[in-house]
Amino acid sequence: MATVTNNLIFKTPISIPLHPKLLPLFSRVSTLPFLPKFPSSRISTTPNSHNRTPLIPRATAAPGAKKTEKQERVQRVHSIEEFNSALQSAKERLVVVEYAASDSEESSQIYPFMVELSRSCSDVEFILVMGDESAKTKELLKREKVENVPHFSFYKSSEKIHEEEGIGPDMLVGDVLYYGDSHSAVVQLHSGEDVQKLIEEHKVDHKLIVLDVGLKHCGPCVKVYPTVVKLSRQMDTVVFARMNGDENESCMQFLKDMEVIQVPTFLFIRDGNIEGRYVGSGKGELIGEILRYQGVRVTY
Repeated sequence: MATVTNNLIFKTPISIPLHPKLLPLFSRVSTLPFLPKFPSSRISTTPNSHNRTPLIPRATAAPGAKKTEKQERVQRVHSIEEFNSALQSAKERLVVVEYAASDSEESSQIYPFMVELSRSCSDVEFILVMGDESAKTKELLKREKVENVPHFSFYKSSEKIHEEEGIGPDMLVGDVLYYGDSHSAVVQLHSGEDVQKLIEEHKVDHKLIVLDVGLKHCGPCVKVYPTVVKLSRQMDTVVFARMNGDENESCMQFLKDMEVIQVPTFLFIRDGNIEGRYVGSGKGELIGEILRYQGVRVTY
């Protein structure tokens, strides 16, 4: 978990007593059949530099197997000019860039996962830059301050919003879902007024609202979000919503009003009332809590 501080610096979580009516449950629940998983990979997720490949000019072949038509959604760029043009063409859509090298085994292993994501996330643009292809691509990586590969950067409106090194498929999927939210069934909230409007809409149908409150660069928030997305597609009797507290002043005020100290925090709302909350990124615990507020008896 990350702690919300006034200057938004993430520190070691601290124990803070909550209001009795909002006390979260931290009991574990056994793995359920619909608990989302992603194919395992041999890619090391250890962020140590010796597990990544420094950029050394070598051959120019793309990583992975032979290119097919289905892989064409991953755009290959060869210069700063092409890179800038691709970002501008994407406008407000999320752009995921993999910086790779032809002699990097990790690059060749994770590239197929990015290809697979490109097929399922049609509203996200995917770009591949081979850092050892030419002097022009080396210049691009130097400008973007990329020293090791594979390196993933995420852009919106031509601005870099996030970057990762030494990640595996699960984290890549989580990042794409978290920062490219328009393809999900999760309602995106951008102000306290948005929250109130959503609550009013569902006072009539009495649906449970699960509100995921986090911060833009919170690792645990990214980690649990794929579970939120998949549950939103499977549980049509529950409304899933998300708010990033550091998006603007209104969102931050909402966090203060709700006494959110750590993220991610999940608020359970029904008929305009906050029935409880869960603080943490445990997939099983979150599912158990949602089922409990849906009236399902869960054995711990």
